[in-house]
Amino acid sequence: MNRITQKLQEDKKILSIYFSAGYPNLNDTVQIIQDLEKNGVDLIEIGLPFSDPLADGPTIQASSTQALHNGMTTQILFDQLQNIRESVKIPLIIMGYFNPMLQYGVEAFCQKCAEIGIDGLIIPDLPVDVYADEYKAIFEKYGLINVFLITPQTSDERIRFIDSVSNGFIYMVSSASVTGSQSGFGNVQEEYFERISNLNLKNPQIVGFGISNKETFSQATKYAKGAIIGSAFIKHLSENGSGKIAEFVGEIR
Repeated sequence: MNRITQKLQEDKKILSIYFSAGYPNLNDTVQIIQDLEKNGVDLIEIGLPFSDPLADGPTIQASSTQALHNGMTTQILFDQLQNIRESVKIPLIIMGYFNPMLQYGVEAFCQKCAEIGIDGLIIPDLPVDVYADEYKAIFEKYGLINVFLITPQTSDERIRFIDSVSNGFIYMVSSASVTGSQSGFGNVQEEYFERISNLNLKNPQIVGFGISNKETFSQATKYAKGAIIGSAFIKHLSENGSGKIAEFVGEIR
């Protein structure tokens, strides 16, 4: 069974952390992953830096740019993660844009992910229809879960289609804004979370965008299985380096 599926079956709210591979320093990636697991994080999204990150706010964009300046590439990330399963047991997802995967070769990329123990991918700019028609069989061949994003503007019909081709969780974007651009959730978001919950989808939902502390984590997980923290963690890394991860996680849980 895929590690993501196993984790989602646990009777707990999932804390997922996103960070850009190769940030703050090129070779910090593995240590950050190990420290996040050691401090109780349930799932990690490893950002594959890209020069034109459409959905990312300024904090993640800056970390992605710095990682590229540091020399991060797809191949270097794969090399860094080559032995990650010797020390890390929790699910690992690579989140990135489709262009680097296309350049690497989609099947070769998926095969490499499977070899090193990556459990899933999040590709914000790969439309679900294109995935279903052209790539679903490749992902399934290598045991990879592909995670799709929905927003408050996504129609119920579209959400049900996404649910039908998904086999892990649905990434529920909390608002129509980019990452890191809000500091809490109001009535509109609460109603959206409740609306999605009432659709009774087969895949659980994990909320992303706008989660930065214990309060927003609690709000986001009232109706959902878990929540993702990205920009707030990257800000913490930029201010403290990679040595104070325990403090950050301790303030959320």
